[in-house]
Amino acid sequence: MKLLHLADLHIGKRVNEFSMLEDQIYILHQILDIARERRPDGVLIAGDVYDKTIPSAEAVTVLDGFLTSLADLHIPVFVVPGNHDSAERLGFGSHLLRESGVYIAAPYHGAVERFTLEDAYGPVGIHLLPFLRPAAVGACHPEEKVDGYDSGVRLALSHADFSGADRHVLVAHQFVTSGGKEPERSDSEAITVGGLDNVEVSAFDRFDYVALGHIHGPQFVGRPSVRYAGSPLKYSFSEWRQQKTALLVTLRGPGEEPELEKIPLIPLRNLRVIRGPLAQLTAMGEKSQDYIEAVLTDEESLADPLGELRQIYPNLMRLTFDNRRTQTQGGPGVAQSIREKSPLELFGEFYEAQNGAPLEEEQTALLSQLLAGLEEAR
Repeated sequence: MKLLHLADLHIGKRVNEFSMLEDQIYILHQILDIARERRPDGVLIAGDVYDKTIPSAEAVTVLDGFLTSLADLHIPVFVVPGNHDSAERLGFGSHLLRESGVYIAAPYHGAVERFTLEDAYGPVGIHLLPFLRPAAVGACHPEEKVDGYDSGVRLALSHADFSGADRHVLVAHQFVTSGGKEPERSDSEAITVGGLDNVEVSAFDRFDYVALGHIHGPQFVGRPSVRYAGSPLKYSFSEWRQQKTALLVTLRGPGEEPELEKIPLIPLRNLRVIRGPLAQLTAMGEKSQDYIEAVLTDEESLADPLGELRQIYPNLMRLTFDNRRTQTQGGPGVAQSIREKSPLELFGEFYEAQNGAPLEEEQTALLSQLLAGLEEAR
């Protein structure tokens, strides 16, 4: 059985105030071409389908066209909402859509939805787990203790139906770690309070393949069959070196490891970083339509670097400087350092700078609880 694993489409997203909709339409057409050529038995979309809980009319039209085209190919589609989605809005008309082979997970109400596909080896259970917050699981199972994301996901999966099939696939949208080791993140992800939203990979031990969304860089967690597909486009300059792919998963017989194939996705416009003196970066005569961050290394003052660069790079998104002056002032690395820290760490540094002493243990614990409560309420 072949399954095409996608995630984090973020339809309707803007990057540095540039609309990505045209680029998203282009890459979704490319994914449809892959589906026509490779004929998967199912398409798995692991959350963050939209970029906002209330998507624009244009974004809804794009998703409608994509799902309709997959349905016309008679390829079943399995979708879970992510933390950027409204499960209720994404699932509008889901019962009617199922008649066309499009299965969108309903908001979590105490059970994990399961569907079944079959191949030469027998039935395969496809389990759909929408993005879960501990409060949602606790409300459905008040008799059980839910003290975090890990226990919430484990409790939800303990009610999954594993009967009647030897192989099981999970589609989920969570932050998954292995032995405390976090996956590599990107700046375009919604980063929560460090460590509080993680689910340990052992929670998924019963599944032959786990199709994850939430992290934008393609990678596996703990074992090769627990995998983030990554976003189909680059949504931040921290991703500019990544090769985006669609992931084709081939399930074999019971107990056999799935076979994985990364199919490269080629964007309409690349998103990349260029670096050097202004004269060098503007020396090329032909315009580039790529999305660009330009890092200028000139030491002398420049009259209109933005205007000059836009003559060659009309889609210039960001301009920064890296020279002796900026290095003595902290340089680009300071901003990167800030992006890599959790809200708790940043507040702790601010508190120590203001008070000349670090947070005490009791203050840290109280602040952690407060931030966790704010995250659950989002």
